[in-house]
Amino acid sequence: MKGSDAEQVAASFLQNHALALVTQNYRCRFGEIDLIMRDKTTLVFVEVRMRTSEFFGGAAASITPSKKMKLLRTARHYLSGLNTEPACRFDVVLLSGANGQHTEWIQNAFGE
Repeated sequence: MKGSDAEQVAASFLQNHALALVTQNYRCRFGEIDLIMRDKTTLVFVEVRMRTSEFFGGAAASITPSKKMKLLRTARHYLSGLNTEPACRFDVVLLSGANGQHTEWIQNAFGE
């Protein structure tokens, strides 16, 4: 499964849990956010991680402090383009298994 496939699986999973897709693969000079979604009035920045093996710690272990900092900077950049700043959170969707058949959704995984 490619990264874009994993992001589509995650987007569908979150849409099935009543989140609305705002944009996918938001890029700026600071980095990229896989999915930006809306959960009622909250803007949700979503990092999607796919691992077929737990050998190196699995998908959750792949989100390093450096990666978190890039996500925070990228989210700030996105928010700077809005007229008003909504409530926000960072979620992580972890996909594991050969075809990403195991899904774990961590809400409010990290922040400032």
